Amino acid sequence: MQDHNQVNKEKPVLVTGVSGFVGSAVARSLAQQGYKVRGMVRATSPKTNIRDFPGEIVFGDLDDPPSLKRTLSGCGALIHVAADYRLWAADPNEIIRHNRLHTQAIMTAALYLGIERVIYTSSVATLAPGHGKPSDENSPLTPENAIGAYKRSKVEAERLVEKMIAEQGLPAVIVNPSTPIGPRDVKPTPTGRIIIEAATGKMPAYVNTGLNLAHVDDVADGHVKALEKGVIGERYILGGADVPLSVMLAEIARQVGRKPPKVALPRWPLFPLAWGAEAFAKITKKEPFITSDALRMAGYHMYFSSEKAKRDLGYKSRPWQHAISDAIEWFRAEGML
Repeated sequence: MQDHNQVNKEKPVLVTGVSGFVGSAVARSLAQQGYKVRGMVRATSPKTNIRDFPGEIVFGDLDDPPSLKRTLSGCGALIHVAADYRLWAADPNEIIRHNRLHTQAIMTAALYLGIERVIYTSSVATLAPGHGKPSDENSPLTPENAIGAYKRSKVEAERLVEKMIAEQGLPAVIVNPSTPIGPRDVKPTPTGRIIIEAATGKMPAYVNTGLNLAHVDDVADGHVKALEKGVIGERYILGGADVPLSVMLAEIARQVGRKPPKVALPRWPLFPLAWGAEAFAKITKKEPFITSDALRMAGYHMYFSSEKAKRDLGYKSRPWQHAISDAIEWFRAEGML
């Protein structure tokens, strides 16, 4: 049954996390399709992605619930993209606390104000990896089975949203992006860091794993399609192509004119290195390049199917090689390469 909620284009759509990678792309996609966009940022947010923002910027903070009612006031819909996306933190509980409590705060404000439509940006991190075949929406993880604080935080936040849909009538649709790559990856994300390291020749070896790569602008367009056509309470994977890490690194090398790394490393001997890097990171407060959680995740090929989103929402994804070249071009223009 299609749940075509006509989204009122007269009222703005509030997007959280617009100074970030996916949020800025979602805001642009909405504006291109004729929506009024209101972007919520903290006063301390980086300004790179909001320099030419296609709408109104409002200041709010997910740690400050009264500010959320103010920023959401008068909106017809909410797209909650903001998340604490770190695979490592000196205090891992901070990531869990942020992602669960922030989600709860903004969803509560949306219910209070009678927001007509909510898109919650979850992640494929909430889904169990398929053994030998791509996972789909029917394999949710439990918090106990999630590797690392980030995944656990996203599982807990997604379950919270599902509970609010079931028990409080929250009009939310859940989207699960896979691994977005492309322009405006300001931080950069863990995958963006791999692209930068590989493009600058700093990744002489790799572990045998795989990712589902999608252009960030396609993922953003999927959010808009979910807003228009998604069924409340359903979840949709917004992904692209399943790509072995070795193939991804070879493509980056080809695009920048370098030799691809040839050495595949077994994971187990790398754990002591990761533990050392994490111990050092606790002192420097800088994220380590290698973490034990990332190595544990690398034991699985993170492959996912977007068939449901293609069928029900009309979702499309361009070739992943285009996403790599757009990412490289942007990193270069920003002086990050």
